Amino acid sequence: MLLSSACEYGLRTAVYVASLEEDGHVPIRRISEALEISAPFLTKILQQLTENGHMTSLRGPKGGVAFARPPSQITIADVVTSIDGDGLFTECVLGLPGCGNAAPCPLHDRWGAERDRIAALFSSLTLADLAADVNRSDEPLRLAPTAIEL
Repeated sequence: MLLSSACEYGLRTAVYVASLEEDGHVPIRRISEALEISAPFLTKILQQLTENGHMTSLRGPKGGVAFARPPSQITIADVVTSIDGDGLFTECVLGLPGCGNAAPCPLHDRWGAERDRIAALFSSLTLADLAADVNRSDEPLRLAPTAIEL
């Protein structure tokens, strides 16, 4: 898993909110129920997106979250770095502290090329791009029921 659970939920949440064709703040409880994410955990994730200037929040009966700027101006990389930092795009996949061109790990060269491709992909895709895909499909943001292994 390259992204933390918080980051995965943050991405799903941001895409979900972007896919809604309405203005105004979306209640956190509504997002929590729609995506089956714990409201307290979701609140912490949304705080990170708010602190990094991607969303705004409002308390009270008309409260919730909204984007600070259009979803077409927020990339997947913006969301990832807000929640997980830039490690996905800069660090060794094996987590070795000294890994680099001078002292590469066994995956350094292979991972470096893939890491650059992931960075380019995440920097080129916006929340609006993914929201458009969501609006053309059935319901890809919900968790599928887990199969019981025997």
